[in-house]
Amino acid sequence: MKWRRLNGQRLEQPILEVVEATLKKEIALGHKMKVCIGTDSQVRGKVIEFATVIVFLREKKGGFMYISNESLVQKMSIRERMIAEVARSIEVAYALCDLLDKFNVELEVHADINTDPHFQSNVALKEAMGYILGMGFVFKAKPDAFASTSCADKVV
Repeated sequence: MKWRRLNGQRLEQPILEVVEATLKKEIALGHKMKVCIGTDSQVRGKVIEFATVIVFLREKKGGFMYISNESLVQKMSIRERMIAEVARSIEVAYALCDLLDKFNVELEVHADINTDPHFQSNVALKEAMGYILGMGFVFKAKPDAFASTSCADKVV
């Protein structure tokens, strides 16, 4: 995965190194940190575009994010696409969890899945919840899943 900042600046180092340096800097500044990871996708013709974000929240001091975009040419059902979003988020969360534990930083995985059964994405709610919780992560869905619903949605 290639990562960038919201302003478009590419992150040249591996994401683990960037996150570690970020946490060291923010904690040294006295900020209590929390990390939320989420993915959103859009279907554009035959292409599915995914955006995965790592959102850093400074308690009562705002936040910022790192972004990774990826495209696939593949046909997927809504359920498959929702689970693919969750899989991308879990992949990043799993890569970062030891580092976040080292710095005692809380981690949440956000799924862009609606808890209201009247919405199409709800078909994948139970599977996504089981997948995320089964991996040992804190699970959030709409309307509490701002990392995927708001942040990733804006950059997909």
